Amino acid sequence: MSTHAEPRLNHVNCLDASGLHRMAYWEWGDAANPRVLVCVHGLARQGRDFDTLARALSAEWRVVCPDVVGRGRSDRLRDPMGYALPTYVADMVTLLARLGADEVDWVGTSMGGLIGLGVASLRDVRGRSPVRRLVLNDVGPSIRADALARIGSYLGQPVRFASVEEGAAHLRGISQSFGPHTDEQWLRFSEPQLVRIDGEAFGLHYDPGIAVPFRLVTPPVAAAGEAQLWARYDALTCPTLLIRGAESDLLSHETAQAMTQRGPRAELVELPGIGHAPTLIADDQVALVGAFLRRASP
Repeated sequence: MSTHAEPRLNHVNCLDASGLHRMAYWEWGDAANPRVLVCVHGLARQGRDFDTLARALSAEWRVVCPDVVGRGRSDRLRDPMGYALPTYVADMVTLLARLGADEVDWVGTSMGGLIGLGVASLRDVRGRSPVRRLVLNDVGPSIRADALARIGSYLGQPVRFASVEEGAAHLRGISQSFGPHTDEQWLRFSEPQLVRIDGEAFGLHYDPGIAVPFRLVTPPVAAAGEAQLWARYDALTCPTLLIRGAESDLLSHETAQAMTQRGPRAELVELPGIGHAPTLIADDQVALVGAFLRRASP
């Protein structure tokens, strides 16, 4: 295990249509380690989601967990329509340049997996991808409409809590599909997701503006986006692990099976008793990710 009990907080300037924004990232392990693991969170989450996984792997990897723009300690965009995959992928390319990493391993939960899919599908002039091994956590090119409706029902809604404990209870209520956790695990997982506002109350640590483009997605736009994601997935050549919560309402079993038959022919592991999305906190989930990343690439 690493001797680093807590991560280091750093920032990098990224370009957007209105100028620059700062993206925060949490870094674990030896900053000189050439083995770099990037872990990217879901739509309304932040980089501290990966604390348990990062602690477990930081003796072997330099683990970097960004707060995607609009979340956590990162800046909020001037124009909320910039909250979209092209912005996020471009920001991650900037992050890789800051890290001095020509090649990384990638763990992405939900939106973080789609960002990883975008980064892994990029090629330099020599035809090389920046991603060595890719873990997609409960996400694929096809996303069920009912899951989007469920997320949209609470995304960006104004909420205030009198205490961290009250906020954690709220998050637990809307995240039952994350699977079983002890009260202590859930409180640790939830604390970074809450931020003090007005000196007393607590709110959720993301820009409500991320809901603006989310709610403007129409069926034709969704269909076009899905086609683009499948094209990017089919272009992947890196070894890919697909983790699916067996009760996921976002990633269907049929889509997951299709992902084992095309593109990188992902290795599929389905976790019983969990929906969208596994938190990668449980010992067996951490071991699953670690074992995949430790394999030598073909």
